[in-house]
Amino acid sequence: MKRNNNNNENVKWFIEVFIITFILSLFFSYISTTAINDINLIPAIIILLIVIIVGIVFDIIGVAVTVAGEEEFHAKASKKIPGAKTAVKLIRNSAKVANICADVIGDICGVLSGAISAIIAMKITAIYQLNFPLQFLISALVASLTVGGKALGKGFAKAKSGKIIWIVSNILKPFYKEKKEE
Repeated sequence: MKRNNNNNENVKWFIEVFIITFILSLFFSYISTTAINDINLIPAIIILLIVIIVGIVFDIIGVAVTVAGEEEFHAKASKKIPGAKTAVKLIRNSAKVANICADVIGDICGVLSGAISAIIAMKITAIYQLNFPLQFLISALVASLTVGGKALGKGFAKAKSGKIIWIVSNILKPFYKEKKEE
């Protein structure tokens, strides 16, 4: 019976993640590629870099939540420090939090950076009238920045997981009502 409930929860989680990812990806792909078509080269490159950085930051959060321990946050929660219960909840739901951060947001950023880099390559090719496939070079550069940034971020996330979760829990604190114990 327990296994069947677990399977149902997994299917439900899959459906939720599928729908969230589809809607967010559709929305952000449309907005970013439409916007990138209508702006100059330098702002387009800045937006591309922001998308890459967002993907790296959320990957760091995803790793941090999987390696962080609850203990330090239990101590803060016992002292009724705001944000501590949110941190514990993040850690207790680490699989889902990591999935949302590293997979959903991270992968959407990866898809967006690919689409944006293609538009940037077309813009550069048109501006400078280039006759070679610049897209391959830009795609390789974007992939290298993304993978390299995530590689650096994983070590940082592992070393500073508690501090990262503390920052995230304090950012989320206004959106999450912590239950007050009486």
